[in-house]
Amino acid sequence: MLLASFSCDSYLDINENPNAATSASALLVLPQAITGSAALSNAYNSYGAHFGGFMANAGGFSGFGNLFNYQLVPGDHNTLWISTYDNLQDFQYVIEQTTGNDELAYANAAAKIMTALTYQRLVDAFNDVPYSEALKSNANLTPKYDNAAVIYQDLIDKLDEAIGVINNAKFPKNLSASSDPLFSGNMNKWKQFANTLKLRMLIRVSGVATLSDFAQKGIKNIDTTIGFLTDDAIINPGYVKDKPNPLWNSWAYSPTGTLSNSSRTATKFAFGFYKGQKLTDNGRGSVIYKNFETNTPVNQLGNEVDAPTVVTNYSTWYTGTFSSASSISSSLGVMKGPSQGQPLLLAAEAHFLQAEAKLKGYLTGEFADSFQDGIIASFRFLYKDVTNVVSTTKDVNADAAAYKKDNPDSYLVNLSLAKTSAEKLEAIITQKYIALNMINSDEAWNEFRRTGYPVTNPNGDAYHNIASLLSNSTRPDKMPSRILYPSSEQSYNTANYKALNQFSDLIFWDAN
Repeated sequence: MLLASFSCDSYLDINENPNAATSASALLVLPQAITGSAALSNAYNSYGAHFGGFMANAGGFSGFGNLFNYQLVPGDHNTLWISTYDNLQDFQYVIEQTTGNDELAYANAAAKIMTALTYQRLVDAFNDVPYSEALKSNANLTPKYDNAAVIYQDLIDKLDEAIGVINNAKFPKNLSASSDPLFSGNMNKWKQFANTLKLRMLIRVSGVATLSDFAQKGIKNIDTTIGFLTDDAIINPGYVKDKPNPLWNSWAYSPTGTLSNSSRTATKFAFGFYKGQKLTDNGRGSVIYKNFETNTPVNQLGNEVDAPTVVTNYSTWYTGTFSSASSISSSLGVMKGPSQGQPLLLAAEAHFLQAEAKLKGYLTGEFADSFQDGIIASFRFLYKDVTNVVSTTKDVNADAAAYKKDNPDSYLVNLSLAKTSAEKLEAIITQKYIALNMINSDEAWNEFRRTGYPVTNPNGDAYHNIASLLSNSTRPDKMPSRILYPSSEQSYNTANYKALNQFSDLIFWDAN
């Protein structure tokens, strides 16, 4: 689970000559930084999968102590913090080297949008973080912690600024697949990506009393002529078996063909949304979980008595065929193959964000249509192969329709059955949770903390209780509210470091 370094030092020593502004240097750092964001996205997914109820321990493994009882310590997430700031430093370099240079306007805008995404993830994990005094290298080694709500507001301004940079560029140098492994230079998609990030952030703070007006005005002022993402935002710099996709490398197979991790398996809580304990979803379940029809290994986090072993040579989330270390077939679902792209933001999430905004009257249009579009987009992503093309063996619309028929009495699938606004919101967030399973699991955990959905029963069985069986949490839901600041900050930024409680200290948008 350790992250590879995201520094661009091996490609360009950006500390050697920080004042050298050349088009070659900025356009070299940008793709490496975006590729670093792919690995970082996988790291946040892994962190979210553990806390958000997607991933549990398999049998016969030790070393889960802090995770099992949520007695977290500052050193638990050092790598997540350090790697995030490393990635941000690379984007900051691109911004500094391209600001005011019309030829490199597109690179400047892309770096600003990626900076907003990366800081948003950092804030959602840690709350107040170094921002205004950060990314200054040796000029300030002990930056202050800025208020998380203020950071959010500034990031939204930065996204507007980035869109303006794209719109106002007169003679920009186009980005390409080599300089832009996310959208291959399609700047309209970059603007849609920025709009979708804005909507995510504004929806997230819409329930904060002091930011409600700001959020509503911000959503209503989004340029809907640009629109939001209609396809998945996926990074692929050219992953191959020897240099695989980071998600595949973490939870499927290493480049040598060995199982990457046999100590983790799926939770019953997540699995229950597919196998009938809560909902029936044969279409998506069969491409996500190995042996879905017969015996997928599932467990509740913290259960070491009845914990299952993994299927020999298989990741729980790989449904392809493993013949040998050199013969691993491509597949559908979450783990498609080593050359698959790394999802950064799914079209399904974009649709569910719009559904909530329409439900609350922040955007015009039918929320039920966006809700159904989100479900269809989730099927579509999971039915794509390693080339990002929907398999000819799958019918997205037919299986999405079958999903509704298989759950005739559930308002979580058939939205017309929802009688109250609370039930409608529950359906939207629950379907978002399902769509983000082992893809962007951190976003699912963020939404669980913000809304309390999907519903969990701390006294229920493993299919209905999201918390660890050994939780020591003092909260009613037996969950943690956050992770702690890293020990690296405790050691090197003592004056600004904050000691926190992982059960009572909340992220600023957390109303639970």
